[in-house]
Amino acid sequence: MLTFMTAQAHSKTLTLKLPATSANLGPAFDAAALAFRLFLKVRAHPAADFAVTAKGTDAQLCGQLENHLILTTYREVLAAENKPAVPIAVKIDNQIPLGKGCGSSAAARLAGIAMAVHFGGLRWSDNRIVGEASLREHHPDNAAACWFGGLTVARMSSSGEAQVARFLPKGKWPLLLAVPNASLSTGKARAVLPAEYPRADVVHNIQNSMLLLSALVQGRRELLTSALHDRIHQPYRAPLCPLLPALASLPREVGVLGSVLSGAGPSVLIFLDGNAKLGRVAAQIKAHLEAARLRAELIPTATEERGASKFL
Repeated sequence: MLTFMTAQAHSKTLTLKLPATSANLGPAFDAAALAFRLFLKVRAHPAADFAVTAKGTDAQLCGQLENHLILTTYREVLAAENKPAVPIAVKIDNQIPLGKGCGSSAAARLAGIAMAVHFGGLRWSDNRIVGEASLREHHPDNAAACWFGGLTVARMSSSGEAQVARFLPKGKWPLLLAVPNASLSTGKARAVLPAEYPRADVVHNIQNSMLLLSALVQGRRELLTSALHDRIHQPYRAPLCPLLPALASLPREVGVLGSVLSGAGPSVLIFLDGNAKLGRVAAQIKAHLEAARLRAELIPTATEERGASKFL
């Protein structure tokens, strides 16, 4: 259990730093996710009334008090535990794009749950915290990676708790996140998926999921390109996420190992060759997208080993 979660600390300021996450990672649909270095930082303390201030990415949305995901989650968790919701003032410093497949809702829900645990004096385990967020997200992958950091594989147990295995990718894995202007709701992205799949497609994804895990944990970059291939969700979501097919056609010599939808999209997570020059690769990707009449913000990042934590 993280050290700032104590039943006696509910009158003190709570600070949280939660990483962005990329779920699915190609073939590991609804099973795996990777934490990376963009962060949601929140600072909360008891106040006379509920209040939110925000800066950073999508600050206007993050600062709207009405229907705020963090505060709504905070209130709902405490109500379910028959605890009063102490009014709190929350300051947000956000780097995670909203509605772009980067785990923003999982981070927000975890922040709200952590505040309920802290200010409500609850004694919840890490797995219960992640399980609560997973139930609200309807899948455990983003929540597990955000809370624990690194690479996680997760499923929900019959008791409602998340069962999580955490791994640390071996070596350095430089990443580029390609973020389009338009957002995409998870509901819309799920609506295009079929109800049934051919056996060959299912076997293909199981094999590649295992190979992907091995490639990251063993640092075997030569396995990654083929391991990222997916037949379960990306082919169906590609029409909604035009960056994906465009980036899939990048020449191999550019220095890209492979590209996958980040979560349900529309952002794309790009795995880079460790020896590639970041500036040169980004310029080539930008030119490639412009030739396809597409635009995206390219954000350099890397895998993040640490999950939810305190910050000063």
